[in-house]
Amino acid sequence: MSRPGGAARVLGALAAFAGFAICPAQGPRNVMVILNRTSASSAAITSYYASKRGIPPANICSIQATTQETISRLQYDEEIERPIQDCLRSHAGPILYIATTLGLPLRIEGPGGRETTAASVDSELALLYARMRGHTIKLPGPAANPFYRQKDSRFDQRVFPMYLVTRLAAYDTATVKRMIDQSLAAANRGVFVLDQRDASDVDGNSWLLDAAILLPAHRVVLDQTTTVLKGHSDVIGYASWGTNDKNRKERFSGMHWLPGGIATGYVSTDGRTFLQPPATWTTGSWSDPSSKWWAGSPQSLTADFLMEGATGASGHVFEPFLSFTPRPDYLFPAYYSGRNLAESFYLAMPALSWMNIVAGDPLCSLGRP
Repeated sequence: MSRPGGAARVLGALAAFAGFAICPAQGPRNVMVILNRTSASSAAITSYYASKRGIPPANICSIQATTQETISRLQYDEEIERPIQDCLRSHAGPILYIATTLGLPLRIEGPGGRETTAASVDSELALLYARMRGHTIKLPGPAANPFYRQKDSRFDQRVFPMYLVTRLAAYDTATVKRMIDQSLAAANRGVFVLDQRDASDVDGNSWLLDAAILLPAHRVVLDQTTTVLKGHSDVIGYASWGTNDKNRKERFSGMHWLPGGIATGYVSTDGRTFLQPPATWTTGSWSDPSSKWWAGSPQSLTADFLMEGATGASGHVFEPFLSFTPRPDYLFPAYYSGRNLAESFYLAMPALSWMNIVAGDPLCSLGRP
């Protein structure tokens, strides 16, 4: 494995790694689970997760919303945010994490571009804490994530006024139950697989390289060639360009995942749906008119990682732009150091009220190295 960049870059990165605080994980009493009464999948997942994690009954917020994945801003306000806000206001204990479920709407429609009102439901809910306390947050465009890059800080809502929202979702209920079981079996072992693409992609490739530098060398597989990595064993973390790498021709990564394994990528629409494509579907490119699109896009899917065995993964419901995708150089060192899944992903995401989703149990943790 090659790690170019000079001694100054390596020493700087190692100094940054020293700042990744090993913070005590929060517990089940800090998680609110959102049950959509309209969805049998949501009900089954909520019941299973609450039983496995010991979520108090008072922490289950039951709402009645559409099961459509894409909704209007008005539907979001009336069917999702308002009843969840009521649950939070009536709850006595501190809630740090919100776990949405399969069967709850996924994304809020809106025009394209950086000044859009479109967003993922989960990323919008992350701002509910601040809104309930009188903070004014402009709607068009992304809102700054106050927890972004706060690697040496414990998550404290007095300092970071937000909820950490993840989604217990995959193509089917059985896969989500397996993800929950794996989160309870997670351990700090295995390798982080980091796959760059051609040298013209300076920013994204640099973040992958920095992640490799920040992690123990014996725990990293880094490829800096045009080869697409696939089929690695004992994978605990994976990041790549997905179908934005022109050399990738296959739908699945082929990775063999350990319990607790997570994935992220620089892909515009990978989190657009949890509706499973047919087995014959393959990814394509925007420029290829012969590509068979699924749910409005030819790109790779976050849920495919979960289908092949990952415990958690991030994605984007609409175009996020590269600068707002999760930074692997913050995500993986945080996760390796003992932060839970929710804190690790949100520490790595620059924006809220944006396109990002995180699938997985918010409490999943590898523990200390």
